[in-house]
Amino acid sequence: MPVTDLLVRNAREHGDEVALVELNPSMVDPRKTSFKEFDLVQQTEPRPYRREITWQVFDEKANRVANMLISRGVKKGEKVAILMFNCMEWLPIYFGILKTGAVAVPFNFRYTTEEITYCLKLAEVEILFFGPEFIKRIEDNADEIGQGRLLIYVGDGCPDYAESYREQVGDYPSTDPQIPLTNEDDGAIYFSSGTTGFPKAILHKHLSLYQAAEMEAVHHRTTKDDCFLCIPPLYHTGAKFHWMGSLWTCSKAVLLKGTRPDVILKAASDEQCTIVWLLVPWAQDILDSLDRGDVKLSDYKLDQWRLMHIGAQPVPPSLIRHWLEYFPNHLYDTNYGLSESTGPGCVHLGLDNVHKVGAIGIPGYRWECKIVDENGADVKQGDVGELCVKGPGVMTEYFNNPEATAEVLKDGWLYTGDMAMQDEDGFIFLVDRKKDVIVSGGENIYPVEIENFLEEHPKIKDVAVIGLPDKRLGEITGAIIEIKEGEQCTEEEINEFCLALPRYKRPKAVIFADVPRNATGKIEKPALRKRYGVENLVAKENQS
Repeated sequence: MPVTDLLVRNAREHGDEVALVELNPSMVDPRKTSFKEFDLVQQTEPRPYRREITWQVFDEKANRVANMLISRGVKKGEKVAILMFNCMEWLPIYFGILKTGAVAVPFNFRYTTEEITYCLKLAEVEILFFGPEFIKRIEDNADEIGQGRLLIYVGDGCPDYAESYREQVGDYPSTDPQIPLTNEDDGAIYFSSGTTGFPKAILHKHLSLYQAAEMEAVHHRTTKDDCFLCIPPLYHTGAKFHWMGSLWTCSKAVLLKGTRPDVILKAASDEQCTIVWLLVPWAQDILDSLDRGDVKLSDYKLDQWRLMHIGAQPVPPSLIRHWLEYFPNHLYDTNYGLSESTGPGCVHLGLDNVHKVGAIGIPGYRWECKIVDENGADVKQGDVGELCVKGPGVMTEYFNNPEATAEVLKDGWLYTGDMAMQDEDGFIFLVDRKKDVIVSGGENIYPVEIENFLEEHPKIKDVAVIGLPDKRLGEITGAIIEIKEGEQCTEEEINEFCLALPRYKRPKAVIFADVPRNATGKIEKPALRKRYGVENLVAKENQS
């Protein structure tokens, strides 16, 4: 069954019930704000807003999108991208794309103009939906981005090089286009990157999407009475596929714009949310605010909140212990996954295993796991090796990249690149990341990209970028910089030089020291991490 059938079922059986709520407690309604007014409006008194749609309206909106796309010649297998912040239009557009038989291609909203251009070409995207926040990035390379490609603008004040979504979509019928789909049809492309920082296009079938929906409901015992609070961006496989549990059970979900502790707690209280997925920084902020007395649990109605779960980065065991002091009745889960495995859940802790916090857990619903040595042979239980996973959510391929596909897909197994060990009870623990990706606040940061940038500085002889432990973000970017002989350089100079990088990629710590390299010229990052990085945090956590 393709995942679109779940939406059709929900509309048919529970059409008048609320499917989605968009909640923005601290910003103006973006529907009434053009991009050019956006910065000015931010300075005015905020006007909170809330809107909702039923399952029937959700399905009808998706059908209108599908019929509009079909009228523009979109056919099965063609690629249609989404570059938008979370909003009520996001998911109906996504499902409208799927209903045409086309492949939905969500874009990271952090992408620069260069990255947008690269990914459009890599995934062979023919149509791009984009929101007002991205006008400048599109305009910076409009000729190339718009060349032979339809641009559809979702917002007010449509630029002249695009077509207006709102003017277009209402003219098309709300009936299902009835395009035959199967689980074996291509469904979506999500982007990932290796240590080089260049994205790969990860192709998934409808089978993967359907698996994610069922697995989420099974893992978290989701029922029709639940309400899921979704805060992370929907382009992220974590947010999207955790929400799929709501799709599976026909239960309400809330798209919240805002991550302040009081905003999260008020949304959970007002909307009576029962399941909340947090990143480590947001959970830590809530705990810090409670510790300081900035927020008080007595101000909110939270008795219905039954599950808090975390994913996208390593979780300090002390955080969960502290969390349960304030929320002793909460169930807890952590989810491990990759975009190549349809996001979270191929390994998960499980709701009954809080005593094993620190582990990523056990194989997820319909998943298998093994840990292998460098020759692909299973290691002995307790030994360290590379974690491999196998199941119905494994990607089809890296689109247009057979070499990279062959490196990670072997006999149906996905080689994750993460080093792990399994304890005597069968629980899997991550030991190290084979790849050097830094995960800061749930976002991947690629050291090589920053290293290449810093090496352009005239005073720098060598540089290595690693993740440094951080209580709130899990990791922050640290640059170990070796200065050329005879030169003097300050942290302020480095910070000023890095202003040319996007904010989230700028090093948050600068360490002036020698950069160790081995005999083949490779940076000895394990030694640097042992000296400065996450191993120190893990050691402290194990002692606490």
